[in-house]
Amino acid sequence: MSDSSPASSASSPSPASPGAPSPAAPTPAAAVSGHGRAVVLDVWCELQCPDCRGALDDLRLLRERYGDRLELRLRHFPLEKHKHAFAAAQAAEEAWEQGQGWTYVEAVLGRVEELDRRGEPFLVEVAGELGLDAEEFDTALIDGRHMLIVDADQAEGKAIGVSGTPTYVIGGERLDGGKSQDGLRARIEEIADRLLAEQA
Repeated sequence: MSDSSPASSASSPSPASPGAPSPAAPTPAAAVSGHGRAVVLDVWCELQCPDCRGALDDLRLLRERYGDRLELRLRHFPLEKHKHAFAAAQAAEEAWEQGQGWTYVEAVLGRVEELDRRGEPFLVEVAGELGLDAEEFDTALIDGRHMLIVDADQAEGKAIGVSGTPTYVIGGERLDGGKSQDGLRARIEEIADRLLAEQA
């Protein structure tokens, strides 16, 4: 996956900010950022979730198919049952700050069992392996600089009915991938194709 950002990060709704205080859940009218602009796909995810790891192939295929026409935005939804999920969400935000958001997300999701066992030291170690500033990751996890972004995403997710991960929102429709991913990519493509055709 390329490193374009999810919606959760910058304070303005820029396509390249994973942790931006996100706008309200997209409605059919708001799901396309204007004529000729990308369709928005919000992906409510947590980095200690095996089901989210299972979604990576579908997300890669969507990015390959649509390129810049699909703005894929990672939204944080740490689950209480996963004790390192909140720290992992903050670490992902720091990775976006350092320019390797999706690369970091994929690296952590690919090793969910290690995150389960080792927690925050593992998150910092992955940053170092990717050539990021691991010391800054450690500091960010201690000072909590990204907590508000994660909290805002989680609150918005609850407000629109997200209860598990991964959950997708596109064109005002919520698709729950926590129970099964079967058919979800096809449904996302159907909605994206319709939205793109409407703005053509």
